[in-house]
Amino acid sequence: ATIYMLTGISIGTIMVTSSNSWMLAWLGLELNSFAILPLISKTKHPRSIEAATKYFLTQSTASCLILFASTINAWQTGTWAITQMPDKLPSTLMLIALTMKMGAAPMHLWLPEVMQGTTLLTSLLISTWQKIAPMVLIFTTSNHLPSNITLIMGLLSMYLGGWGGMNQTHLRKMMAFSSIANMGWTLMTLTSEPKMSMINIMTYMLLTTPTFILLAQTSTKTLQDMTTMWTTSPTSSIMLMFLLLSMAGLPPLTGFMPKLLILNELISQNLTAISIATTMASLLSLIFYLRISYLTSLLNTPSSSTSTTKWRQNMNSLKMTQMTPTAVMSITTLPTLYL
Repeated sequence: ATIYMLTGISIGTIMVTSSNSWMLAWLGLELNSFAILPLISKTKHPRSIEAATKYFLTQSTASCLILFASTINAWQTGTWAITQMPDKLPSTLMLIALTMKMGAAPMHLWLPEVMQGTTLLTSLLISTWQKIAPMVLIFTTSNHLPSNITLIMGLLSMYLGGWGGMNQTHLRKMMAFSSIANMGWTLMTLTSEPKMSMINIMTYMLLTTPTFILLAQTSTKTLQDMTTMWTTSPTSSIMLMFLLLSMAGLPPLTGFMPKLLILNELISQNLTAISIATTMASLLSLIFYLRISYLTSLLNTPSSSTSTTKWRQNMNSLKMTQMTPTAVMSITTLPTLYL
């Protein structure tokens, strides 16, 4: 059953990325949303049912807005083409709908709740693959989007993502707020340099994938679980520390590259005040990334185990083949570019 659902999600995304009509794109987004609902509610628990319901309500609201905006646009221009959206009203409505689908502020409140209510691997799917389809549509319409609203939403996402993540003890909620903050970085250069936004979102997906797989592999769900990771799997904890610091955007790790490019673009557009506010917002995210890194690898908790043989993780070969290349790229891509 899981394979059928994953196939539905893949077909939905492919439909959106290859379509030139709003109707076909809307159909692909609907298929994408419906296919993931059984995966979210797979664990028979009230929290997962609640998460699936919240996901369904928010995604269907966003889909209604997309249909509404595209209908207004078709009425004004006489075409359903995605690239033809000259009027401000449908383009603003479309921006709101697509950012709601991706989980950017101020329509972000569903994302932490949904990710907390489902498994780590489904959370990975929501925070990476499910963002591809709306991101492609935003990228296609980027030259028609209102730049002021996009910048405000970007700054809001970064600050709310940073502040929200600081108070969390559950890693899935923390990663959700990290996702919201990263969407803010993506929105900052969307209207001026959309290719840079795409580089940022692709880098984020590259960083998030091994992080979630490592957390799932070590069954780590809270900050308290993090404190015991070193005694069970030292290699995983060191790798996780590097991945988190890369997500925070510390040089010379890969995560620093898109942030540097985005700040450079903002300054070249004479948006110096906004670039300073953006840099300050990244410090908020840095606080909770450093806290997790400290708990993971720098704080060795007193261990009652006197055995010299450590308990070993039962590594899934399929997960490892996905995790190893992405983890290595997440850490070493930028230093390689310097060379």
